[in-house]
Amino acid sequence: MKPSADELKNANTSKIGQIVERPPGELKPWPGNPRTHSDKQLAKLKASIQTFGFTAPVLVDEAGVILSGHGRVQAAKALGLATIPTRVMTGLSEAKKRAYVIADNKIAQLSGWDQTLLKSELEILIREEFEVEATGFTTAEIDLMFDAETAGGRDPDDLQQKDIGADVMSRPGDLWHLGHHRLLCGDALSAESYRALLGAERAQLVVSDPPYNVPISGHVCGTGKVKHKEFAMAAGEMSPAEFTGFLGAVFSQTREFSRDGALHFYFMDWRHLGELQAAALPRFGPPRQLCVWVKDNAGMGTFYRSQHELVLVFKRERRLTSTTSSSASMGATAPMSGPTPASTPSPARATRSSRSTRR
Repeated sequence: MKPSADELKNANTSKIGQIVERPPGELKPWPGNPRTHSDKQLAKLKASIQTFGFTAPVLVDEAGVILSGHGRVQAAKALGLATIPTRVMTGLSEAKKRAYVIADNKIAQLSGWDQTLLKSELEILIREEFEVEATGFTTAEIDLMFDAETAGGRDPDDLQQKDIGADVMSRPGDLWHLGHHRLLCGDALSAESYRALLGAERAQLVVSDPPYNVPISGHVCGTGKVKHKEFAMAAGEMSPAEFTGFLGAVFSQTREFSRDGALHFYFMDWRHLGELQAAALPRFGPPRQLCVWVKDNAGMGTFYRSQHELVLVFKRERRLTSTTSSSASMGATAPMSGPTPASTPSPARATRSSRSTRR
């Protein structure tokens, strides 16, 4: 049944006035406003106002009672804004005002997101280095959004779970010839691995990303389907002294099988820089430089989420001092015991003892 002319006339009696700047302290909240605003939401509102300005006027009735914009008014007060834009809505009955306060909040909740378009827009903002949290999404929410896509394997160029065979193809000792490059599956603690890979050659450059003595579980991967295995060694089970000895045994080999003047780049988590320097000092001397690898995205976590890895740079000198040489010799004679299978992908003139996955 169509509404009558009188009903249409009555439905359109409300009017909205011009924008007027008013102090937020003059505005009164709707007495029965059922909508609540958490501290977290108010923080986001304040960040939005600081980034974009106060773009949406607050709607009030003739008496200055807020009909729409309670949260923005609270944020404006917290920011100490002198005035904010307002518009007066007139001609509403008390019942319509009450209904409008509810409808203004509820109807906005009924909308959804086109996830593909949302990710596309966020990717543009990330590339332009815009502060994405100003959109109202937290960094963790954005990471989970993109992690879910990666875990789902939607990119046809990505390695799919079905492509990973149940049986391991490579075995310790396997040497792959890839054009001018060679790739060895071996033990980075064993001199035999380097002899098999390099023969009479010596590395001009060493880029090594050893385990961080941190467990994979709880530190690598998010909610994806692909779960990485723990490292064979240095997966959180070693004491600082044991981890220093482990790294020292590796560094003795990388020094032995590199040329004089060769640069050595070692990636390490900040928690274990001390052990890395203690292991490297008697073999290379003090570091030549500390480099920072700035990643495209921050890792998982909530407390200062890391978006970098640290890289200490050393140089292989022809001779070490007598004290240093003695320390290096002692360290080289005490490698860690136990099984130590580890992938050691290396080109013909460079060695790299690598973790199976980047954190």
